[in-house]
Amino acid sequence: MLTIQIDEAEIMKLCRERIGELVKVVEGDNVFWDTAELKKRTCMSWNTIQDTFFFDSRFIKRKVGGKWYFPARETREFLVQWLLEYPIS
Repeated sequence: MLTIQIDEAEIMKLCRERIGELVKVVEGDNVFWDTAELKKRTCMSWNTIQDTFFFDSRFIKRKVGGKWYFPARETREFLVQWLLEYPIS
C-alpha cells in the first residue's frame, strides 16, 4: 500500500512563489505598444481598430514621427473597459 502525505502549507508557499514569478513576467511587459503590437493584442485589423475604439477620447495615443505609440498598461485597461461597454449584438 502506498501512503502520500501532502504538506498544504508547503504547497501554498510554492503556489504563491510561482504566482509571484508570473506576475513579474507580466509586469515586465513593454512600456509602449506600436500599431503592430496593438493589432496582435486585440486580434483586430487596423481598419477595425479605427472603426471601433481608436477615436474614443479615452484611448491614449501619441504619434511620434510617423508611428503611433500606446502606453501598454493604460491601453490594456482601456481595452477591458471598452469591451465591457461594447453593445451586445
